[in-house]
Amino acid sequence: MESNLLEQLGCTSGLLLAPMEDVTDISFRQICKEFGADMVYTEFINADGLVRSSKPTKTRQKMLIREEERPVGIQIYGADLDTMLQAAEVVEAQQPDLIDINAGCWVKKVARRGAGAGLLRDQPYMIRMAKTIVDSVRLPVTLKTRIGWDADSINIVELSVMLEDAGIRALTIHCRTRQQGHSGDPDWSWIPRIKAKVSIPVILNGGVMTAEDAMRAFDSTGCDAVMIARGAIANPWIFHEAKQYIAHGFVPPPPTFEERISTALRHLRLAVSIKGERRAVLEMRKHYIAYLKFVPNSRRMRNILMQPVTFAEAEDALHSLLFFHEFSEMESI
Repeated sequence: MESNLLEQLGCTSGLLLAPMEDVTDISFRQICKEFGADMVYTEFINADGLVRSSKPTKTRQKMLIREEERPVGIQIYGADLDTMLQAAEVVEAQQPDLIDINAGCWVKKVARRGAGAGLLRDQPYMIRMAKTIVDSVRLPVTLKTRIGWDADSINIVELSVMLEDAGIRALTIHCRTRQQGHSGDPDWSWIPRIKAKVSIPVILNGGVMTAEDAMRAFDSTGCDAVMIARGAIANPWIFHEAKQYIAHGFVPPPPTFEERISTALRHLRLAVSIKGERRAVLEMRKHYIAYLKFVPNSRRMRNILMQPVTFAEAEDALHSLLFFHEFSEMESI
């Protein structure tokens, strides 16, 4: 019997960063890794775009990984089996720690054409795709899916057994249906039912927004790991907070304003080194919401940070916010 994949990869705390489009690039992954993520995933990669071009396109750039972020998984999605197989072989050449099949993306343009959560509408085909990829690559293959297409078509326990039989080494279950998207409460009760029937790791996804949520997920479901998505976008410190809460029973104080600004600046420098100056500065704008969350006058601060188009301008803006924050605190003494 093969060893537990998560243990094999050293995921001792079971806190994973979910693959997210336009979010989990190298720079964000490294920040989350610094804060305690046991394993990180790339943005999900379109198999069609990967196979169609051998040039260094944006799709191929998503596969780039660094040694310091390991263990790291590369996730692919697509509807055509042959294309997915070719994509898996391209991904394997990048030497990630695992290949993950996306069978959970609920977005209409993906699911309606049979990719992502669309695979739930043809489960025999999903099983065949999984087995074909498992049999064709040397790396461990995992799969992320939802509990069903809609409330009337949930058979995730039976599907999980078949996926294990196909050679899938770990399952991530987003505990909502495709129809729900991100709305409504996730139904974590499916996790223990799945674990009772399979021997591979079962990873819970959906509804983990705080350290307390992570602890509750482990305690109430017996899951092998928790995969954090939107909770990490809003708070990349969540991995550190969750580890402290699980190990010691308390959530550490939130990061100071100085820590937020210094982390944002480090994130920006990482992004510039990877993507180039202009693209990194512009794409960084979406992350300022998280870094300034719960900070007084955060909207005004974000407006200031929306203006820079060069690294020097962005650096000056971040330093000016830090200066004025310190000045305001001195004035209030």
